[in-house]
Amino acid sequence: MAREIPNAIEETIVGKFRRSIWTKFLKGIRTYDLIQPGDRIAVCISGGKDSMLMAKCMQRLQRYSKIPFETAYIVMDPGYAPENRQQIIDNAERLGVPVQIFDTRIFHAVDKIEQNPCYLCARMRRGHLYQHAQSLGCNKIALGHHFDDVIETILMGMLYGSQVQTMMPKIHSENFAGMELIRPMYLVREADIIKWAEHNGLHFIRCACSVTQQNVTCETGGSKRQEVKLLLRELRKKSPAIDMNIFRSVENVNLNTIISYHRGEEYHHFLDTYDAGITNHGTVSGQGRGGTQEEA
Repeated sequence: MAREIPNAIEETIVGKFRRSIWTKFLKGIRTYDLIQPGDRIAVCISGGKDSMLMAKCMQRLQRYSKIPFETAYIVMDPGYAPENRQQIIDNAERLGVPVQIFDTRIFHAVDKIEQNPCYLCARMRRGHLYQHAQSLGCNKIALGHHFDDVIETILMGMLYGSQVQTMMPKIHSENFAGMELIRPMYLVREADIIKWAEHNGLHFIRCACSVTQQNVTCETGGSKRQEVKLLLRELRKKSPAIDMNIFRSVENVNLNTIISYHRGEEYHHFLDTYDAGITNHGTVSGQGRGGTQEEA
């Protein structure tokens, strides 16, 4: 790969925003082992601030990393209005990202769907991205989800999905053999991405689908994710550590205090072994490293 000269916008990532963006970007890749030698990664750009910043970070990393890997910067057009498509092209040129655009008709396909159109749209987008990346010889796709997406997903699962789950930093594809999804922006905060964009005078498209454009209440609670965003905003006023506490909660799960859990199709309930004095870890109650839970 030729050593391009970094532009001024890229330099802000490792300059003014080194600690808040670049360092956290690198930490996420190292912590979760996201990139291996020989990878060919399709960096998926939606046209929003998160994926555009991810593209610049990946570009920088590829240029100077000791780990050899290849990238392809792909943009899927699901049916954007011409002005939105042009804005993506203009931003990519300004950032110096060599994007490849391919077309689909996803917006047209989900336009008449009344129940969960956003869920269906996301599923279809993911499938098209995997398929196109695979056709380019890639073994991974990179998405621009950030730290705030992760903690919002945790809360949404609990409040609206009746489950404890999180957005994983990487997952193997179930439908595309040999393909993997990675999230290099996993530890980067959304507020810092916004500051970076504003500092550089950058303006990006948002979802740009007909559903979002028609939903005038989107910023004030028109979706479950927006409701959770507003809830977190209020909680931060009382506890600045609330975001990290939510994140750590899915790293510090004590199975001895969980009523039931499952791994795939295999389900476990605490009553299955309760009378035998066996904990969910398979040890005798009170003899494990954490001991027993005291009564409330």
